[in-house]
Amino acid sequence: MKIVVDGMGGDNAPNSTVEGIVSAIKEFNVDIIVTGDKEILEKNFSKYDFDRSKLEIIHTSEVIMNEDKPVKAIRGKKDSSMVVALNLVKEGKADAIVSAGNTGALLAGGLFVLGRIEGIDRPALCSYMPTKKGMSILLDAGANSDCKPRNLVEFGFMGSIYANKVLDIDNPKVAIVNVGSEEGKGNDLTKKSYEILKGSQINFIGNVEARDIPYGYTDVILCDGFTGNVILKLTEGVAMSIFSMLKETFLSSFKTKIGAALLKNDLVRMKSSLDYAEYGGAPLLGVNGGLIKAHGSSNGKAIKNAIKQAIRFVDGNVLSEIKSKIDIIGADCIE
Repeated sequence: MKIVVDGMGGDNAPNSTVEGIVSAIKEFNVDIIVTGDKEILEKNFSKYDFDRSKLEIIHTSEVIMNEDKPVKAIRGKKDSSMVVALNLVKEGKADAIVSAGNTGALLAGGLFVLGRIEGIDRPALCSYMPTKKGMSILLDAGANSDCKPRNLVEFGFMGSIYANKVLDIDNPKVAIVNVGSEEGKGNDLTKKSYEILKGSQINFIGNVEARDIPYGYTDVILCDGFTGNVILKLTEGVAMSIFSMLKETFLSSFKTKIGAALLKNDLVRMKSSLDYAEYGGAPLLGVNGGLIKAHGSSNGKAIKNAIKQAIRFVDGNVLSEIKSKIDIIGADCIE
């Protein structure tokens, strides 16, 4: 197995990228290809002691920046670290790509370079959602602002496969985000999607309200990309603000400082469960290859865990499993 990493993508690249790659090689014993400016990357890798036989650096002369227009960047910067990495997956020289670079460009690259899996109408960005019961996944998390019922049905099948093969959830529960849990609630998209999913071959349990998502009532959460991205960003903001308020409270007096000292380990564990770095990134399901989008501000730990996610994607044969279910998905997508 070989994982290719976009060495120049992300706010903290290449320092965090290199740190994450080194950690992944040491912990997972995986072969890594990294694309980017070879001189800069070599200088960074020289700071670490690790098995260099597990690493290959491919020089590229361009970088796709956050301000670049996605489609124009993918088509115009052919020698960028991102495009070269995508082509390595397309050509079968790498099994999956990890990038913390420009999200729009990476999604466009997934479509234009890797291409959609035949039979899938739209790929979906699949994000991790920490809950009281463990981990759920949400899709679409931002790739498709507007969706048709067919798309939510495809998301349900692909998310169910991913939850089973990567998160080891047996017969994952699938639900639609809605304004109420009762059947018949919502807009035209959710109502029609509900009817199709109700008769599908996945474990569809109906609607779930946004407030119930953190309780882990469902394993796979379905919605259009606009709604999903709002839920994701709001969840991140709420978690950060709660910990900020807790910190202020615990530091407000001598008494609360003693309480903080007693609860320190528990608070660290709680914060860790909500930290995006623990989960690495979001796979783009529905493209013809493994693609993991890491957070733009990823640190070394997040990059390492994004690589871990890519490894589990490949080991779980997620791509071939989705392809094997295309006929079933197509039959269930009849609107």
